[in-house]
Amino acid sequence: MGIIDQVKVKARQCIKRIVLPEGDEPRTVQAAAKLLKEKLATPILLGAPDRIKTVADNAGVDIGGIEIINPLDNPKASAYAQSLYELRKAKGVTEEQAAKLVQDPMYYGIMMVKLDDADGLVSGAVHTTGDMLRPALQIIKTKPGIKVVSSSFLLDCPNKSLGHKGLLVYSDCVVVPCPTAEELAHIAVSAAETARTLCGIEEPKVALLSFSTKGSAKHELVTKVQEATRIAHELAPNLALDGELQLDAALIPEIGASKAKGSPVAGYANVLIFPDLQAGNIGYKLTQRIGGAEAYAVLQGLAKPCNDLSRGCSVDDIVATVALTAVQAQG
Repeated sequence: MGIIDQVKVKARQCIKRIVLPEGDEPRTVQAAAKLLKEKLATPILLGAPDRIKTVADNAGVDIGGIEIINPLDNPKASAYAQSLYELRKAKGVTEEQAAKLVQDPMYYGIMMVKLDDADGLVSGAVHTTGDMLRPALQIIKTKPGIKVVSSSFLLDCPNKSLGHKGLLVYSDCVVVPCPTAEELAHIAVSAAETARTLCGIEEPKVALLSFSTKGSAKHELVTKVQEATRIAHELAPNLALDGELQLDAALIPEIGASKAKGSPVAGYANVLIFPDLQAGNIGYKLTQRIGGAEAYAVLQGLAKPCNDLSRGCSVDDIVATVALTAVQAQG
């Protein structure tokens, strides 16, 4: 059973309400119908009902039973606007600006999640990551104790000797270009939680990667990873975590034993923390395109789950991301 099949089983155990701000986007409408039929989540589409129904008719899908909310004329809009104003008035947002912002489906959807009218949000078929992440950071904010929002890629590899039966979690590959040592430590802790929640990895083994293993090279980039490892140990003292490790020392038992003798992680890592976004992005794409792994992305570190899609996503990609978001919402 692949990772997404496992996630779908978990999603069905406790159905969550997931809001889709791009409610009149054809792939999103089709995905909503599929989600309801497969009992993976309760989708909520935002947009003009007539427009959404026309899109559904053109796509030949039945959206009967799916809740549709129009942010432009919903009775809750005024309450959302007032809540948004209270949250953002210290940053200079006026009541008039808040009222206008909640007419935007993205802000409306984020407010639904903030006020527990939805359990999570998925967008990105049309919008950029920034379009969603900006209001999410402003309104939902980060989890207690976590200072940075980042991403993880779940890699389901054909080589089942790697990681946790072929499952590897890579972080960060999307959000933070040049993390500081402290940010890198927080990314590591968040990625371990992602591994537990979404991959069923009860004992994450986290490797902070570098071009050096245990001081084999001297450079400020190596020092940053060493410092990140120290901070991560302070944040999560019971987490199996080690660094700095080269990739082969992290994944291959005999190399780990040779290069990092006594490490609780070397040779058996299932969560890989890359030192910057360039390395993470290149790394996951190499694993996906050359290694033949299936790759699924999630955001981590937000107090409530919001996830982003590629604008080239398929209907099945949206379904998978909603299922992942639903499981994140289960905690």
